Amino acid sequence: MQVRRPIRSFVLRAGRVTAAQERALKMLWPAFGLDFDGSAIDLDTAFARRAPRCLEIGFGAGEVIGALAEVNPHTDYLGVEVHRSGVGRLLLRAEEAKLTNLRVICHDVVEVLSSAIAHRSFDSILIFFPDPWHKKRHHKRRLIDARFVEMLADSLRPKGVLRLATDWQAYAEQMLVVCNACPRLRSQSADGSFVSRPEFRPPTRFERRGARLGHGVWDLAYEKTLE
Repeated sequence: MQVRRPIRSFVLRAGRVTAAQERALKMLWPAFGLDFDGSAIDLDTAFARRAPRCLEIGFGAGEVIGALAEVNPHTDYLGVEVHRSGVGRLLLRAEEAKLTNLRVICHDVVEVLSSAIAHRSFDSILIFFPDPWHKKRHHKRRLIDARFVEMLADSLRPKGVLRLATDWQAYAEQMLVVCNACPRLRSQSADGSFVSRPEFRPPTRFERRGARLGHGVWDLAYEKTLE
């Protein structure tokens, strides 16, 4: 009997890794990379300390997580990204900045959070501009759904903060519905709607391009309730 593969929120694209990124993936992975094999990953051991901890999911080229790690040395940052080109780019930045508070996993975040990361591991989780899968027949591929939001709530420490952003209004509205429906998350918006752009979030190339095209941006923020 054939086992059906779960629907994934991404499609891997080959042939987009530059020579420099490929070298970074080989040479810098031992310093910054965490291998995923389905077993538990001890983040205190990975960072060689216990500190406030932030997870960025789908960090793209690493513009946000790289900038945050550089200016917040007392916080540890874990980035999870499936595309090797973005991972390679972030590794190059981490080496140039001599970062010690950054680690990277190159794998599907759903599997990572399901089997490798303990509950209540993060003080903040960032998901900025996930693929909107704008065609109706592809909506089932969207990362942010009720099941995944419950997984994010599991991963946050009490009073930890989940932040999301998208430039696709229909997806923003879906995010709002599923996050507001999670009883363990409380919106930081007084009316349970969108919030202002956080000052710490640097605009990515993707976001700047969207702004030039007249795209709006919708930010959401939620606090994990005490359990």
